[in-house]
Amino acid sequence: MKAIVVTDQAAGTAGMTLVERPEPQPAINDVVVRIHASGFVPTEMEWPSTWTDRAGRDRTPSIPGHELAGVVTALGYGTTGLSVGQRVFGLADWHRDGTLAEYVAIEARNLAPLPGDVEFTAAASLPISGLTARQGLFQHGRLQAGQTVLAHGAAGAVGTMVTQLAREAGAYVIGTGRAADRQKALDFGAHEFVDLANDTLEVGNVDLVFDVIGGDIQKRSAALIKAGGTLVSIVGPVEARPVDGLAVDFVVEVDRAELGEIVRRVRDGRLRTNIDNVSSLDDAVAALNPTERRKGKTIIRVRP
Repeated sequence: MKAIVVTDQAAGTAGMTLVERPEPQPAINDVVVRIHASGFVPTEMEWPSTWTDRAGRDRTPSIPGHELAGVVTALGYGTTGLSVGQRVFGLADWHRDGTLAEYVAIEARNLAPLPGDVEFTAAASLPISGLTARQGLFQHGRLQAGQTVLAHGAAGAVGTMVTQLAREAGAYVIGTGRAADRQKALDFGAHEFVDLANDTLEVGNVDLVFDVIGGDIQKRSAALIKAGGTLVSIVGPVEARPVDGLAVDFVVEVDRAELGEIVRRVRDGRLRTNIDNVSSLDDAVAALNPTERRKGKTIIRVRP
């Protein structure tokens, strides 16, 4: 099968190559999925799991990419809950070969059924961004109607999901980003927007900060949180904590029921995807090494 592999951590995405690899075989409780579309997060090149297994041993050449949408082609021993020929989408394990390939072996529990009226490209954009936003807002941030959310990177893949889910839950959303992102953030549901390069980050007290940036922005944001509020970070250990509140950093976890909730919102028109570019697997190396800043997620269409 065709697959993108990486071998050199220092090279990052520039070290990606398209090669031929053996088709994977399903282990116990696995399925094999024929991939139709795959998502990719550039920070994967910084994750230890891209380069080593759980015991810390080198596992290169490894196949990156963890978001996928496709069709089940084989079941491993003991696998239940899915069937051959079923449309699915989900999130592959961090320490296993990923989804920038024609096939992937993946634990069945990491997949959810994909309705026939949701396109593969749309579905492949949902798992990391959708689950991260949902878990950060409701599981870790304990968001409630009437609260105020400060959503950093509001025009990005995660930020647009945060904005939409928070607004649907009845929150007031203040989005942030670059000046060029203002209209997009507002179009995705932010009530107001702060240009981090030119505006003063003085938005009054907020109940929840959803941080995708870290550093000085995180420190400035922590001071804006009300007593009892929460700073949620997806960029590693929190450097700045609210004076009288909680600080949480987390790594997204796959959840079949939550994936089902997210895709239902897409079907109902309550949740929009944020896809900037769709490229073929043959052109994936160039697409994942853009010369210009992407305005949304890049999806690799492996087959129609």
